[in-house]
Amino acid sequence: TDIQLGQGLSQEWVLEGEFIEAKENMIFYGGVGAGKTYLSTLIGINAIQKYGKRVKFYTVASLANELLEANEKGTLTRLFNRIDKLDLLILDELGYIPLHKQGAELLFQVISMCYEKRSIIITTNLQFGQWNHVFGDPILTEAVVDRLIHHSHLILFGGESKRMKESMMMKN
Repeated sequence: TDIQLGQGLSQEWVLEGEFIEAKENMIFYGGVGAGKTYLSTLIGINAIQKYGKRVKFYTVASLANELLEANEKGTLTRLFNRIDKLDLLILDELGYIPLHKQGAELLFQVISMCYEKRSIIITTNLQFGQWNHVFGDPILTEAVVDRLIHHSHLILFGGESKRMKESMMMKN
């Protein structure tokens, strides 16, 4: 994998989760199978095991579904309180599945709630300009992007899919 760290970032700073202390965000952008989920999981496990951080990993779709369900059951405040106790929230696969209007709005509430209070890692295969396909509303999308990119670092993942490469090697 060809990973491009932003200016002034070191691998150690990212892997050791030092951005978590600074309450900064990471946006991992790249193609399918480039290692975004793998790296975000590694950082999360590291943060838990080495530093006792509170970390939760969701796919964007699963968090949106959990938020919708909690809203229907009247337990949304309880879910928000659980998220509020985290040091790091990992949101995987932004862009794979468009969100329903209410799911997008609830996800925005989570991102707003985390803003400047805890770190978020987002993995995505979409450029910011394409996030409207996920959130479905240009104003909501702009508000999400605005909060996420303030105090954040963009890490670009290049190269081909690891899964595809391994699959081809198995066939040979």
